[in-house]
Amino acid sequence: MMVGKRHPRSSGQEVPAAAAVPLYGFQPPVGTPYGLEVSTVEDFFAQHDDWPWNPPRPGRATFHYLILVTEGELRHDVDHVTRTVAPGQWLWVRPGHAQCWHPPGAARGPFILFEPDVLRPDTARLLAPLTSHEAPAVLSPDPDDAAWLRQTALQLLDEHRALGRRPLDVHHALRRSLLESLLLRLANSPGITPADTATAGTSRGATYGRFVDALELHFRELHRAADYAELLGCSVRTLSRAARDATGKGVRELIDERRLLEARRLLGGARWEARAVAAHLGFTDPANFGRFFRDRTGLTPAAFATREATTGP
Repeated sequence: MMVGKRHPRSSGQEVPAAAAVPLYGFQPPVGTPYGLEVSTVEDFFAQHDDWPWNPPRPGRATFHYLILVTEGELRHDVDHVTRTVAPGQWLWVRPGHAQCWHPPGAARGPFILFEPDVLRPDTARLLAPLTSHEAPAVLSPDPDDAAWLRQTALQLLDEHRALGRRPLDVHHALRRSLLESLLLRLANSPGITPADTATAGTSRGATYGRFVDALELHFRELHRAADYAELLGCSVRTLSRAARDATGKGVRELIDERRLLEARRLLGGARWEARAVAAHLGFTDPANFGRFFRDRTGLTPAAFATREATTGP
C-alpha cells in the first residue's frame, strides 16, 4: 500500500504547527501502474498502524480518495469538518482538500485512489461537476444505482488484484474503463449538477480547468495570476481570458475567493486562531490577513469566529 511511503512537499515557509497541512503526492507500490490503486478500508488500516491516524493529523493529497462504505460507519474530516459515512454512502476527498483520518472501527468497503489524469479527457469533462472541489464530500447514490455501483467497485478491486494475469496495457484499460463507468454512474447522485447544466453558458475550457485544479493545490502559497500562468505554461492574458470566459471573474478574484473560503472554514467549523489561519494562507503579517478578511466579509476574523461559534450546530 502506497500511503505509508508518501512524503509531504515542503513549501520552505515556517508556519505554526496548527497551520501546517502537508501535501502528499501519489506514490503507489512498485508494480502498480498508471496512477490508480484499489484496496479496502480494512486492508489500508491493517497495513498502517502509525500513519496518519496515530495520532490523527491533517494532510492534503494531489489525488482523489474514494471510499464506498459497505459495513459499519466511517468518520473522516474533510476541509476540517467531520463527516460520517454510513453503509451505502461514498466518501470523496478531492485533490487539495484538507483531510484527517479517524480510526475505522467496524467500517468496511472498497477504497479507490487515483490521479486526475487517469481519466480520459472526454470523460474528465463529463465528470467535471463530480470531481470539482465544490462537490459534496459524502455522496448518497440513487437507490436504483446503489447495487450496480457496489458491484462495479468490487469488480474494479478484483481487476486491480489481477495484475499479471493479462498484458499490462489490457489490465490498465480494464481498470480505467471500470473506474470511468463507476464515476459516470456516481455522477447521477443527488447534489451533483448535471454536466450539461454545469457547463451551459460558462464553457470550462481546458486552460480554465487546469487553473482550477492548480488553484485547489496551491492557493495557500501562490497568490498572483502570474504564478499560475507560469505553472500552466501560458501567458497571463490567456489565463485571464479563460477565467473570464468561464466565470466572468478575474484570476486574482478567484484566488482571493478560494483563500477566503478556506479562511471561513478554518475560523468557523475548525476553530483555528486567526494567526494560524493567516500563516496557513500565506500571509506574512496577521494584520494583513485581518484587513483581507474584513474587506470581504465586513467582519474581523475574531468577530466571524465568535458569530460562528454561537450560531453553529
